Amino acid sequence: MKWVYLVVAVTGEVIATSALKSSAGFTKLGPSAIVVAGYGVAFYFLSLTLDVIPVGISYALWSGIGIVFISLIGWILFGQRLDLPAMVGIGLIVAGVAVINLLSESSSH
Repeated sequence: MKWVYLVVAVTGEVIATSALKSSAGFTKLGPSAIVVAGYGVAFYFLSLTLDVIPVGISYALWSGIGIVFISLIGWILFGQRLDLPAMVGIGLIVAGVAVINLLSESSSH
């Protein structure tokens, strides 16, 4: 279940961060409510992973995967194009997540 909790945490964070732009500085009620609910879900489920997965590994995976998805959403929904250095950096984040999951003994596979 630890990985399901982490997926739910990432999903909540991605939804909340995506709605953050639409909240217009928390002046629009609907998107603002999505932000608050999404981050609440994200942090709650992230906390559940910490019983099994070390905090550094959990946070690295949560934030790294979130960055990749937020970048894709920014590109698709908001037309925010990434330049080559940004794409290389995101590729390095993906590589880091892969190394943690595949090779690290700190990650409870």
